[in-house]
Amino acid sequence: MSTFGQQLRQIRQQKGFGLNEFAKDLGVSPAYLSNLETGKTQTIQLEILSRLQNELHMIVDEDEPVSDHAALRVERISGMLQDLYHSNQPAAEYLMVMMEQGMELFEDG
Repeated sequence: MSTFGQQLRQIRQQKGFGLNEFAKDLGVSPAYLSNLETGKTQTIQLEILSRLQNELHMIVDEDEPVSDHAALRVERISGMLQDLYHSNQPAAEYLMVMMEQGMELFEDG
C-alpha cells in the first residue's frame, strides 16, 4: 500500500466517511478509490487530488512516513481549526486560547 493511499484511508476513516459515500462525493467509483488507497493505481487526476486535499485537509507528501500518526492528526486539526475560524471566529479563538494555555501548562511542568 502506498504512503499516499495509507494516509488517504486513515484520514477518510478518522473523518467517518465510508468508502462508497466518499467515492460518490469525489465523483469517482468506489473501486477507483479503493485502488488509490491500496496502491493498485498510482494515477490520479489533479481535480480529484485537489478535492481530496480540500475535503480531508491532506497535505500530500510521498516522502512522509504514514506511521507518524500524530503529524497527520495535527495537520487535520489545523485544517479543521482554519475552517472553524472562517465560519465561527469566536469558537476558534476559544479553542486556540485553550490549547495555548494547556500547552503552557505542560511546558512549565
